[in-house]
Amino acid sequence: MTRPRTFSSIEAAIDALIIHVGDRIVLAIPLGIGKPNPFVNALYQRVKASPTLTMKILTALSFEKPRGHSDLEQRFLGPFVERVFGDYPDLDYVTDLRHGRLPPNIEVFEFFMKTGDYLDNPVAQQDYIYSNYSHVARDMVVHGVNALAQAIAMDESGPGPERRYSLSSNPDVTIDLLALYRSRPEQGAIAVGVINRRMPFMPNDAEVAADMFDIIVDDPASTHELFAPPNMKVDLQDYAIALWASSMVRDGGTLQIGIGSLGDGVAQALIVRERQNAEYRRIIAALAGADQPMPPAICHLCHFDTFDEGLYGCSEMFVNGFLWLIEAGIVRREVYPDIALQRLINQGNIAAGITPATLSALHAAGRISDPMTADDVAFLRRFGILRSDVEWRAGMLAKSGRLYGAALNAGDTFNAMCAVCLGTTLTGGVFLHGGFFLGPRRFYQALRDMPPDRKARINMSRIRYINELLGHEEIAGLQRSHARFINTTMMVTLLGAAVSDGLDSGQIVSGVGGQYDFVAMGHALPDARSILLVRAWRAKNDEVHSNIVWNYAHTTIPRHLRDIVISEYGIADLRGQSDEEVIKRLLAIADSRFQDELAAIAKANGKLNAGYEIPDAQRRNLPERVELALRPWHNAGNDGLLPDFPLGTDFTDDELVIIRALARLKRSSEHPLELVKMLIDSAMAQVFDQKDVPDRYLDRMGLQEAHGLKNKLMRTLFVGNI
Repeated sequence: MTRPRTFSSIEAAIDALIIHVGDRIVLAIPLGIGKPNPFVNALYQRVKASPTLTMKILTALSFEKPRGHSDLEQRFLGPFVERVFGDYPDLDYVTDLRHGRLPPNIEVFEFFMKTGDYLDNPVAQQDYIYSNYSHVARDMVVHGVNALAQAIAMDESGPGPERRYSLSSNPDVTIDLLALYRSRPEQGAIAVGVINRRMPFMPNDAEVAADMFDIIVDDPASTHELFAPPNMKVDLQDYAIALWASSMVRDGGTLQIGIGSLGDGVAQALIVRERQNAEYRRIIAALAGADQPMPPAICHLCHFDTFDEGLYGCSEMFVNGFLWLIEAGIVRREVYPDIALQRLINQGNIAAGITPATLSALHAAGRISDPMTADDVAFLRRFGILRSDVEWRAGMLAKSGRLYGAALNAGDTFNAMCAVCLGTTLTGGVFLHGGFFLGPRRFYQALRDMPPDRKARINMSRIRYINELLGHEEIAGLQRSHARFINTTMMVTLLGAAVSDGLDSGQIVSGVGGQYDFVAMGHALPDARSILLVRAWRAKNDEVHSNIVWNYAHTTIPRHLRDIVISEYGIADLRGQSDEEVIKRLLAIADSRFQDELAAIAKANGKLNAGYEIPDAQRRNLPERVELALRPWHNAGNDGLLPDFPLGTDFTDDELVIIRALARLKRSSEHPLELVKMLIDSAMAQVFDQKDVPDRYLDRMGLQEAHGLKNKLMRTLFVGNI
């Protein structure tokens, strides 16, 4: 097939794909929003209707619009989904997989699942592929992938007719996978780029030549809204964890954070640290407690100052929190893809502002010659050290029709060259490397609207570069100085292992993703740390459970990679410690309702001295203390330093009121006696009367006119919880 062929019809492109690969299709599609949903749906329906065809789909994070379980939830979500998700098309294979309707000639294999969504789905559990994110491209080749389809962005803003293409949100696995197949042309894999005009165009490594694809689909049906999950509420338990984590981040360092309320909380805590530093220190002091100073083992890790140098982001996922940190001027430390240049910057021998000393430093480091060569001039122009209009001409530098000597002596000739040819500021640096992105509507629009010079400092790239060091150890080590790789885990064992993605039954909750990679990198880089965030307790069915446990039959991170663990009650530095000391430090950040039981198990198993007593200062680890400490800075709006939705929300104020009412009703529905009492109280108080609740709440839920016993009962319960 001559590359690329452009089709204005999805169906015509599918015809060409099937002609090329035959009746056995092994399709790779990106995780998250990089899937070309209309193309995948059309191909899925074609194969589903054709018993002579078979298809394997290999992917991750297959999204569908949220749906309510109860009638009330459906009434609430309907208008919200229509407003926020617009014309986003659900994936047909997801719908069939959820309802047990996958046809026998189609299989779906995922290496990362939407958290908790498939715990009761045997087919999804059986076809899950347990793979590190950085190994996914390799493992797709193992399955014999012969087709790759991806949603791509297009830019036609240039002066000429040429189109520019970008992998946009998902260069992560695609670049690696295509590189593997281009090196094995005999395998005959076909690459399909499907244009979605609402995908943000991302430059740098994400920008690709048209001939990377065999087929380009430009069908209006392939353009649609992106899946945009709303920001989650950050409660005080999460804020406490996030605040402790924010104190681990060093100015001038490197940051990785993940999706979810804890990631949002970390971003907000860092913004408060930068913009309201005095209050930030007061919050940390309140959290620690006036009579409980920071332990000496932790003090050397903490940083409370503002960000004079700024941070560099290196994160498999470019989350919304990073966008806020960029806008706040915190993520701004630029790194450069040149070993000598980056080393000189790290050493302080080269600054962003260019002077004649910049050339001298590069020459002393052996990066450029004296006199300069053509290659030297190309390198210096690339990074703005020489102006872009300076040319190499027969051993001289040419600018504006004049020639200048290329020697690096300190004479008048050198000074004259510097005065005319030197740039002003280093260029070509980036302050964020990411593998894929996902966020709310505002996030995508901000990327679309971002000025080109700022967007050029974001490099969406291959996941093996971001999540690993192998093959680029030296440059990665220089760029990722003082790295803090912050990830979330579900449980931590008392010996330091982490449970982040699965249950002891073997059921997968989500997937390992890149967590193992970043934890290992936290140990491999000389000044890096791996930081795992864990909520010390959780509640389920009115029972409270500890998330710090003695042992668990599934682990994501083995105990030999234990490093820093943070709960709402503090920081445990586990690196290099004995088993007994690890147990003591984790007991110190465990919820006090479970400390004695945990200590007793450790003693019974001979891992904790029988005479050890948990210090009194560590026995106040209770939710009430956290809430009391943080309450002065918390409110439900956006005026406090610790608001419920620090990065904004797609919910209206009325919808937030309704959400709280539905949550109360859901809790009550789990307890029949409480529900009966609520009905009696509601009837006696005559809350059925519309005057007791603003009409807009009833209108929003479609309950203004309630006909029939079911709807009247529903309205009574809803109003009783407003």
